[in-house]
Amino acid sequence: MKLLINSSIYYTMHKRIIIVSLFFLFIGQVVLAQSADIENEITELSKQKWQWMADKNTDKLAELFHDKAKFVHMGGTWGKDREVDIIRSGGIHYKKADVHEIMVEVLNENTVILWNRITLLAAVGPNEVTNPFMVTEVYVKEENNWKLADLTFSKLLTRE
Repeated sequence: MKLLINSSIYYTMHKRIIIVSLFFLFIGQVVLAQSADIENEITELSKQKWQWMADKNTDKLAELFHDKAKFVHMGGTWGKDREVDIIRSGGIHYKKADVHEIMVEVLNENTVILWNRITLLAAVGPNEVTNPFMVTEVYVKEENNWKLADLTFSKLLTRE
């Protein structure tokens, strides 16, 4: 009788362990799938942003930029309103960003960092310039919409 009870307990414990393990495996797969979906969504949003910048589509950019966003350039750091005004006026015209590499890190379901290694053709005032950059973009999700909270250009020493 004692052996029968022990084997029954043993069987029940193993059954629970297997069920719990399968549950966590399933949850892990769901989390990985969600992370991949977020990576794809942010990658596409970043590509759209480069096009909106080239097109000087300041309405779309103003929607995308977080109200407290910071933009770090070789010439200084400023906020959303100034960035939108600079693009609208042509103070900086992001003509073309050739994206060579994209890396994405999903910190959680509301915060994502994206790095682009690019060659940027831009008109800065009257001068047309081409520079290699590593661009850091930080996106935060608010009210079910992704907002660009930080855009930092770090000039690379090598030409592409």
